[in-house]
Amino acid sequence: MDNKKVLVLVSGGVDSTTLLAMAAEKYGSKNVTALSVFYGQKHKKELEAARAVTAYYKTEHIIMDLSMIFRYSDCSLLEGSERQIPHESYGEQLKTTNGAPVSTYVPFRNGLFLSAAASVAISKDCSVIMYGAHSDDAAGNAYPDCSEDFVNAMDRAVREGSGGMCRIDAPFAGMNKTAVVAKGKELGVPYELTWSCYEGGDSPCGVCGTCRDRRAAFIANGIDLY
Repeated sequence: MDNKKVLVLVSGGVDSTTLLAMAAEKYGSKNVTALSVFYGQKHKKELEAARAVTAYYKTEHIIMDLSMIFRYSDCSLLEGSERQIPHESYGEQLKTTNGAPVSTYVPFRNGLFLSAAASVAISKDCSVIMYGAHSDDAAGNAYPDCSEDFVNAMDRAVREGSGGMCRIDAPFAGMNKTAVVAKGKELGVPYELTWSCYEGGDSPCGVCGTCRDRRAAFIANGIDLY
């Protein structure tokens, strides 16, 4: 087991929970710090899921409030927006945006998360930031801050800005969600504790982009949580 300290960005969803499981197995729970972010999202229920999965893996859990930074955005994912969250796949949504990011893209959210994570990681002697973006998240240009190019650029920035003390590890960047869930199934990840839906309801809507991707990945792996 590798005894270095690592920080994992944990949303409470499928991908970051799979990543948390990998980190706990590789580094040991006592060497893992989980960082979750409230950014004004309508689906803040995901933070409850983050608390549940970090408790399950017995890791330290920090929740940071960055909501003020996004108060100028009208992204449909945010509490202050009156825009409706789309109920189509990301592919369908991109047909109406002429290739621009979809309406649930929060402006440079993941860049901000990774920058904040770098500061926390360095302060807590964590030499690695684990980030769960995968190719289905990038979805062409739906979420450009999930692409491999973005991850590589942020990794270079963190390495340079930390004087080599910290780097980003994004093991899913070249994988799709089905492959991520396959890895999680192998690790026995408690997906019943996770939350993915963008709507702020008590149960998943089943039709937003992330619900669709979650269900497809589960079905492909013989998992039925619906």
